Amino acid sequence: MKLVSCLGVLVLCAIQTISCDDATLVQVQQGQLTGEVLTSVLGETYYSYKGIPYAKPPVNELRFRDPQDPEPWDGVLAATAHGSVCPQFNPLTAIYTSGSEDCLFLNVYTPSLNPDKPLPVVVFIHGGAYIFGSGNSGDYGPDYLVKQRVVTVTINYRLGALGFLSLGDANVPGNAALKDQVMALKWVQKNIRQFGGDPNSVTIYGDTAGGASVTLHMLSPMSKGLFHKAIAMSGSPTCDYGITYKPEEKAKIFGKLLGAPDTENTTALLEFLQSADYNTFYPITPTVLASEEITDVLFKMEHFTPVIEKNTGNNFLTEDYFNLLKSGKVNKEVDFMIGYSSKEAILLIDVYNASYISQYDRYRELFTPSEILIKSTPDTNLQVANAVKNFYFGDNTVSTDNLDLFVSYSSNASIGYHAQRFANKWANIGKKTYFFKFNFFTEWNVFGQQGVKYGLQEASHFDMPFYVFYPNDQNWTVDTSSQQYALVQKITTAIANFAKNSDPSTDTITWPAYTSSEKAYVTFENDDVTVGYGPDDQDYIFWKDTYEKAGVNF
Repeated sequence: MKLVSCLGVLVLCAIQTISCDDATLVQVQQGQLTGEVLTSVLGETYYSYKGIPYAKPPVNELRFRDPQDPEPWDGVLAATAHGSVCPQFNPLTAIYTSGSEDCLFLNVYTPSLNPDKPLPVVVFIHGGAYIFGSGNSGDYGPDYLVKQRVVTVTINYRLGALGFLSLGDANVPGNAALKDQVMALKWVQKNIRQFGGDPNSVTIYGDTAGGASVTLHMLSPMSKGLFHKAIAMSGSPTCDYGITYKPEEKAKIFGKLLGAPDTENTTALLEFLQSADYNTFYPITPTVLASEEITDVLFKMEHFTPVIEKNTGNNFLTEDYFNLLKSGKVNKEVDFMIGYSSKEAILLIDVYNASYISQYDRYRELFTPSEILIKSTPDTNLQVANAVKNFYFGDNTVSTDNLDLFVSYSSNASIGYHAQRFANKWANIGKKTYFFKFNFFTEWNVFGQQGVKYGLQEASHFDMPFYVFYPNDQNWTVDTSSQQYALVQKITTAIANFAKNSDPSTDTITWPAYTSSEKAYVTFENDDVTVGYGPDDQDYIFWKDTYEKAGVNF
């Protein structure tokens, strides 16, 4: 029997013209695949496997629905090129990429297929406001992490309406994209040993919307046991973009704008949306937000993002994060790192033109956080808006003349406060928690550079990944004696140490754990890495008091 099996493999290899001695040949549950041996920008070799399908293509009747198990393949899959990216519109570049709905692929990079002992695994979830991005090496090359002896996995997941549309029923409950991520984590559990990885030492790491995704996995029963540590950068479930407001209403307006004849019957609406050309979705999405049918200011601010699902039996999230954290019904065995950039909102500084900022005078409640808008009265919402304006602007006008003040407001309101808010809760109910602030600025800060012409030279939203991953599309030359590379070593060593032993401390950084009382944190700056207590404390105290006065406790 063994002889027949071996002969079968030999015949298979001959048919595929791939040598059975191929050093990259790997057997996963779906079949065999080969990769490449590549050389990093640091001159070290690693094994690369790109474009591995981790779920059945979510096309036709599977559009908008929960992901299905991947199908096996015949022969040997050549995992040497990235799979298609998911359809997306990047508002930062104003470029639409059609991609393909068949986009549920992941990439695996490992320093060794046969290490002395299994290596820790880092699964990276890309950011992009849930509407753009991919796990491809153009942005997220593994060069720095494989040097740290870490197996690195990057993933694609559905974006925009394809990933987050909800009809509020069992057919399309919502959060398909987050369930894609769960499916990828299940794939890792089943297959990562074949790449030298340890399925019992998996760290999920995400930036921006990927960071928010990470924290949602920490809350979701669907993700329990699929990872052991978590790192969230510039994202948490309490951010304003964290949860979609009135998702079913939004889906109906979406269908109406696309020409659906019946938007009240969810079965008919689903059939229409599943038969529509997905390329028509993305020009429509901004129109959904601007629809005259929407009178709620908050509703105008959102696109398709995570939802709190109705309980249909196979749910990612059915309760408000506050209730989950309060009850302790979370994945509290997970050790955690969280951080943010010093001036997150520099990313959008070119968007903050006169017409944009003037809306904050026209709709003063835009200053009011969405969670307060939902849970408080109109009078309270206006009081909060005025308090925010006074705290950040004082007697100054809300205008382009005071962009620095607007950036400070937006950075803390959208990201900074919420990072501490979530860290406080996790430190109290979970295991180890570590906090950091990224305030390093060089020409590698691709998005932070936008602030220079406005007199701001600080780290922006989306800047830190350039010091964790090598962005192949930038084609940078890496000088190992440079200030930038020194920071790369510090950050990736901290991440690798956390992935290995739940402590990011290094030979040069003793990193104290974060508690809700002491609030210890580490700052990555140009001159040094320092330990402090109470990051942006005055802002945090203001926002905490504001939420509590509005009756929104956390």
